[in-house]
Amino acid sequence: MKRLIDAGLEQLASMLFRMGEIAQTTVSISVMNYVEGTHNPKQVEELSDTLSSMAEPIEDMAFEIIARFQPVASDLRIVKSYMKICYDFRRYGRYALDISQIYERIGGMGECGLSFRKLLKKMGSETLNMVGTSIEALKNHNAELAKTLSEMEKYVDQLYYDYLDELIKTNAPSGCTISSLLVVRYLERIADHATYIGESIVYLATGEKTTLR
Repeated sequence: MKRLIDAGLEQLASMLFRMGEIAQTTVSISVMNYVEGTHNPKQVEELSDTLSSMAEPIEDMAFEIIARFQPVASDLRIVKSYMKICYDFRRYGRYALDISQIYERIGGMGECGLSFRKLLKKMGSETLNMVGTSIEALKNHNAELAKTLSEMEKYVDQLYYDYLDELIKTNAPSGCTISSLLVVRYLERIADHATYIGESIVYLATGEKTTLR
């Protein structure tokens, strides 16, 4: 028999899934614009603002569920995890906006050599894959899929360090150096937040507290 709390949890999940879809779009547009040079700062800014505005209603709904329905432990795990994931989605949008603003202020990959372009494009692709995986795992409460984010994050970290090594040994133009260094750091942080989402999914699905980084 369906409980009264279930309708609230379903509504909360629907709001969060929609936020996840927008977060994925925001990061994708920002990264691809930086890599390909087809920048649209206004669109990224609007999407990032949308993510920020979605966070408060989700938090309000979570507190309302706790106050009205006296959730049991498994329900509380879901509500707590959803609130944490909501924050991580908001950070996706914030870092996507940072990447967009770097392009607008300093420029993209135009001055960078082929090796830099190749590494950053690969890192961007892998980071976007992590974002997509985190959202897919959330929609299905798939703990095993969430755990795969651990190895994916290690690979993104290795690409990050490879990029730093390339910067050190190469006399790259200053614009490329400053711009790309900031962007790879933002990508690395987005990947971190994907693993945080993965940890929350494992917890809500199984009750297991784990570290994926």
